[in-house]
Amino acid sequence: MFFSYFCSMIQEYQLRLLPEQAFSEEVIARFIADDKGLDVRTINHVRVLKRSVDARQRTIYENLKVRVYINEFPQDEPYEKTEYPFVGDRPRVVVVGEGPGGLFASLRLIELGYCPVVIERGKDVHERKKDLALITKTHKVDGNSNYCFGEGGAGAYSDGKLYTRSKKRGSVAKILNVFCQHGAPTAILADAHPHIGTDKLPRVIENMRNTILKSGGEVHFQTKMTSLLLEADKVVGVEAVRLSDGQQLTFRGPVILATGHSARDIYQYLADSKIEIESKGIAVGVRLEHPAQLIDQIQYHSREGRGKYLPAAEYSFVAQVDGRGVYSFCMCPGGFVIPAATGAGQIVVNGMSPANRGTKWSNSGMVVEVRPEDVGPDDDVLKVMHFQERLEHDCWQQGNMRQTAPAQRMADFVNNRLSYDLPESSYAPGLISSPLHFWLPKQIISRLQEGFKTFGRHARGFLTNEAALIAVETRTSSPVRILRDRETLQHVRLEGLFPCGEGAGYAGGIVSAGIDGERCAEMCAEYLGRK
Repeated sequence: MFFSYFCSMIQEYQLRLLPEQAFSEEVIARFIADDKGLDVRTINHVRVLKRSVDARQRTIYENLKVRVYINEFPQDEPYEKTEYPFVGDRPRVVVVGEGPGGLFASLRLIELGYCPVVIERGKDVHERKKDLALITKTHKVDGNSNYCFGEGGAGAYSDGKLYTRSKKRGSVAKILNVFCQHGAPTAILADAHPHIGTDKLPRVIENMRNTILKSGGEVHFQTKMTSLLLEADKVVGVEAVRLSDGQQLTFRGPVILATGHSARDIYQYLADSKIEIESKGIAVGVRLEHPAQLIDQIQYHSREGRGKYLPAAEYSFVAQVDGRGVYSFCMCPGGFVIPAATGAGQIVVNGMSPANRGTKWSNSGMVVEVRPEDVGPDDDVLKVMHFQERLEHDCWQQGNMRQTAPAQRMADFVNNRLSYDLPESSYAPGLISSPLHFWLPKQIISRLQEGFKTFGRHARGFLTNEAALIAVETRTSSPVRILRDRETLQHVRLEGLFPCGEGAGYAGGIVSAGIDGERCAEMCAEYLGRK
């Protein structure tokens, strides 16, 4: 008892707890006190360092790594803070696009003592939100302000999932810490599958923009790049147009090109200008939506589903069918299906989840790998992009030329049957019953059908008519790769151009785009240091 009351120390423990033992720091503290023979009154704080759910068996456990403060309090922040100096009088770098690649490139440039000048074709997060609401109300899409274009990029209003397989390319921890410094919940540092949520991420992005401005950087909204400014084989800036009044603008400096995977006008400009790009494989399919309760029951092996203490269940499926991958993509437990087109005459769907993942639906992309050789033998570097465009336009026509999405019950699709009605859906513009098994490309239909049969065998109850396929999911990644040198990250021919992130074909998702943005900033700083 003397030790418990008068000795102070910090201990770390690995714990394997039932969900009801792990749902709050107070409950975890009581468990540790009982398990380690401590007086619970001496435990002043418990910091969860790692957390994951193990649902492989019928009894569900949570695996935790915790830091316990006994008779003392934490003296540090739960995240590592980055200092951002004033750089308004420093050499300028033009950053095209304010998605995660552009944001993290800009912040890293400030760290390194350079001034980012960001141009973004879309609006800030608050104004952008109004245009998203109009898609459902009017069935019209603003080509410069939508779920893909605008401050924060495609991730700002489409979920905010923060896990990646790209750990060898840079520091995932650095990206997560910067998010926390700008207002993200510190739980993302611990969770195996960190997630901010589409309702909270916009405020974090706004804080990141304010850091750029406070440090002397610039952010120009509704400003669209029209061309690169070239001197011989060197990029020295960009030409742009201010969309609000049509004014032509010039921004000078080396360029980090971080436009995101849907900037088709930029790809067309690069192709027309003979700037080296190549076709890249993508994945195409549908958004599959189940009742969240059903997914919880399947994944947690219980009729009660998640119960009181577990999060909305996730899943991940992958199969090989006729030499191509079929897999789930961007799984959104307790989420929504959203209209993600970037122009007229398109239907594109995506998914998102709020922070609490509390809706009564769960969805994911269910997609089939498509390689450049699958869409034609010609040498058109934009052929995969044109394949996307045709499929999105076909979907729009099937949806009565509105944002009403074609859909089909899952088992009906697998068995080539019409769906005479559809389940209730989170897709706000509405669904229309359509024979997806008839008009989608055969290479997609046959592989999805076989993949669903395989997934149904692995997870009993997954293949069901309670689920709906909503067409069409095409924006899984960029359809081109902008060629760059592996060491310098500059374009293979144009000095001073740094293709970056998803739009350049070198990232997939928020974290990997952020990592690539930081790397491009570092290489750009090195380039400027040599001049």
